[in-house]
Formats: sequence, C-alpha cells, structure tokens
Amino acid sequence: MRKLATAVLAAALSSAAFAAHAEADASSASVPSAISAPVPSSIGAALPSMPQLKLPDFASFKNWQCVTFARAFSGLQIFGDAWTWWEKASGKYVRGFQPESKAVLVFKPKGSMSRGHVAVVEQVLTDRVIQITHANWSPIGGRRGQVESDVTVVDVSDSNDWSQVKVWYGPMKDLGGTVYPTYGFIYQPGADREAGMQKASWSGGGSTSADVLR
Repeated sequence: MRKLATAVLAAALSSAAFAAHAEADASSASVPSAISAPVPSSIGAALPSMPQLKLPDFASFKNWQCVTFARAFSGLQIFGDAWTWWEKASGKYVRGFQPESKAVLVFKPKGSMSRGHVAVVEQVLTDRVIQITHANWSPIGGRRGQVESDVTVVDVSDSNDWSQVKVWYGPMKDLGGTVYPTYGFIYQPGADREAGMQKASWSGGGSTSADVLR
C-alpha cells in the first residue's frame, strides 16, 4: 500500500497544471447522464476491485452546477455555494477528514474556483486514492455542466488528511497539476462510524466542532 501511494503521488506531481473553475448554486429539475472518467494508467493497474456507489438512471441532460448535482445525488440537504457547505453541515451532519462512500468532499475556494466545489465519493480505493462523481468540472464536448463518474482524486497532503488533493481532468486524460485545498468530508446520516469520535479544531473552517472524526 505504501509503494502504491508513493507511485500515485509521483504520478500526480508530474502532471501539468490546468485552470480551475467557479461553482454557484442553481436549481434544476433533472440530472444528466454521467460520463465515466478512467483511472490514470499510472494508477489503475495496481488498484483493488471495490464496490461502487450505484449511479441512478438519470433523466434529461441539462447544464448542472456541482452543488445541485451533489445535493440530488447524495441526498444531503445543504444549499448555497459549494464552499459554504462545510459550515452549514455543522450540527446537522457528521464531518471528518477521511473518505467513505457517499460522503461529500468540500473544496475550498481557489483562484477562479471562487465558490469552491463539492463532489460525492463513489469508492475508496486506497488511503490516498478515491473515485468521485461530480458535475461541472471537465469541459466535455466543449462545454461544462456535465456529470462525470469514476473520477480519480488523489490525496497529496503531507498528513494524509485529504486537505490537499489533485483531480482527474478530462481534456488532459490524466490528473491535473493544480493542488486543491479542501475542508473535508460531510458524511451520510446514520452512516457507520469507527470508534474514536472526538472534539477537533478545524483551522480551515474557522470554528471548533465536536462532529469531526479523526
């Protein structure tokens, strides 16, 4: 596992940079069909086979924002721009710094991605690699607003706390070079919890919360 993580990080750090994008909340009546993004070849061969989050049979295609899709797909009832989801989840949902299936990963604003981003975890492949489903990231067919599934995300943080990640980018057909800061994961209600819930201070969110898991 350590060798795999090292190989993943080496591949991630060698990727070229790409421009970030902005996300805003929007309402919509249906969810588009998902486009599958493969695991980079430098990673995929060594990854174990894991059960995936089943993607619903989505209806007509529309121009989706990440927040609208994440809310519809995850069922979490949080509204507003993506970066605000972390604080809005406080007291309503359990939050933490390790991925699990169906959790929502909340990205901090960065550059032109001024409203942050949210994505739903499909499966955890290793302690450093997950796959997500999200909307409005890669321009597909010359436009954004589409849903991608099986998208590879790599934790490149020093502490393995998922506070910094790299994300698969469709036009490059590989991980992008940009490192994105994140707040952490918002978990599903009633999801199984490992022992050890404790109070923790989250410096990135500007508050102290008792709902965070280590």
